[in-house]
Amino acid sequence: MKFEKSVSVLSEKQGIMGINIGKHLLDNGIKPSYQRMKIYEYLITKKNHPTIDMIYKELRHDIPTFSKTTVYNTMELFIKKGIAIMLTIDENETRYDADTSVHTHFKCEKCSYIYDLHTNLNVITPQMPSGHKVTEQHLYLKGICKTCLSSYSN
Repeated sequence: MKFEKSVSVLSEKQGIMGINIGKHLLDNGIKPSYQRMKIYEYLITKKNHPTIDMIYKELRHDIPTFSKTTVYNTMELFIKKGIAIMLTIDENETRYDADTSVHTHFKCEKCSYIYDLHTNLNVITPQMPSGHKVTEQHLYLKGICKTCLSSYSN
């Protein structure tokens, strides 16, 4: 009964983007289980471009039956349904983002924080061979954020 009540409360909860999480999942063809709603809530409220481990460590205390496999499978489903994207800025690390709009990501090489940069990617016009169609756009930048720059220059 406690679990069902939690799902009901979370289904009605408004996320950071002003959406009903349970309804948003349903509208995108995803059954809104408690685990899925908590993972999506984490993505839209933290906005920290998490790894599977980050999501798991944050939510495992709230959900006794939680596993990394659940997080991985949920993220794969979210990607398939188009409500999250996978970021592979570095070859050895996969991150996730609930902001599916076309935008740029900047990763600080010192602190590893990833920033969203809203860039007009329409100004980047690659010379595509005739008959090709672009289905995704990704622009990743790396450097040192202003916080790390100021702490290293002192």
